[in-house]
Amino acid sequence: MGTLTGQQIADAGLTGWVHLPGGLHTRIATGSFAAGLALVNRIGAAAEEQGHHPDVDLRYPHVDVRLTSHDAGGVTERDVRLARDISAFAAEAGHALQGTSRAVVELALDSPDHHEVIDFYAATLGYGAQDDEVRDPAEALPPVWFQQSGSEEPRQRWHLDVWVDPSEVQPRIDAAVAAGGRLVDDGAAPSFWVLADAQGNRICLCTWQDRA
Repeated sequence: MGTLTGQQIADAGLTGWVHLPGGLHTRIATGSFAAGLALVNRIGAAAEEQGHHPDVDLRYPHVDVRLTSHDAGGVTERDVRLARDISAFAAEAGHALQGTSRAVVELALDSPDHHEVIDFYAATLGYGAQDDEVRDPAEALPPVWFQQSGSEEPRQRWHLDVWVDPSEVQPRIDAAVAAGGRLVDDGAAPSFWVLADAQGNRICLCTWQDRA
């Protein structure tokens, strides 16, 4: 089964779900741990029936769900189908989907030569190294990726990439500016925007849009 593009996922019209790195994400406001557990059990039964298993994080008072097809390396029709089922389960129980509250954070290190340091970060973090990044095998902690840079000083070594739904970008930019930050560069929009805090430290807001 082939993976879907970002636009194909958007065209599927999955209300309450967002497309972020790692797959389709949503947060279901259950209001209580017991209600969340009941929902997780229903999701689990459907997943077993379909032979397609989501990542589920049960907390008080919400349940976070991520859907991806590991065998295909991305989001497929199976994920869209299961997302629709989960949405129906939540609606029947009176739970709201709050997908736009979800975000994925990645750590980025500017490096003139990441080959020189990647094994160090894999060793200290207990991550696995692959290409230009290291990742937590359990996918519970943020990945670290290495961005090619020059060696001129001074330069910012680390920055955060914060992946959000496209609808969240402008509100977050507005809030950042109101908090004393500034928009540094929107030349790569709608793929990403570069912002800086009052001390010049930078952060990128990223979306699935305009990406291969």
